[in-house]
Amino acid sequence: MTTEARAPVADRFAERIGCDSLDLRTVVLEVSRIPYRRPSELSADGVVSEWCGTCSTKHMLLAVLATACERPHPVRLWHRPYLVTRSLAERLWRPEVADVVPSDGLVDVHTYATVGVDGRAVTVDVTFPVEDWDGSSDLPLACGDGTDVPAGPAPLETKADLVARYCDPALREPFIAAVARWA
Repeated sequence: MTTEARAPVADRFAERIGCDSLDLRTVVLEVSRIPYRRPSELSADGVVSEWCGTCSTKHMLLAVLATACERPHPVRLWHRPYLVTRSLAERLWRPEVADVVPSDGLVDVHTYATVGVDGRAVTVDVTFPVEDWDGSSDLPLACGDGTDVPAGPAPLETKADLVARYCDPALREPFIAAVARWA
């Protein structure tokens, strides 16, 4: 795919990472390395403009970029409500994050993607830096077990509905802030 046919955000991303053509492995690794924090504009454009993102916005960017690769890949976004326990927070992040988790835990909603690779849906999580990836294996999710919900055509709205239904903002926001400090 020529750069003229790509979405403008894909061109800006490619320029930012110093790459003329995009391949899925490069996209996954580079998006994962974008710092974790909320951009003021919750979109793929916002991630590239501010060079920061959350699980939702970084995966929205991944979806745009994967379809802009030289060999396009279909992407499906998912949300997973899950229970964050102190032990899970310490295992995935560090004790400072676990310290903000109440003793009985809290519910968060995590966003990740499945990417079509050679006719198979590969689980990909670009929320935090991925050291390396072979381009075809599942990547571990940065969350605990839970029920997966398709994000659909409006992933931010779908996530907002899930957060409103399952999460306590008084518990979730300090947790998100602690994860951002860790990241």
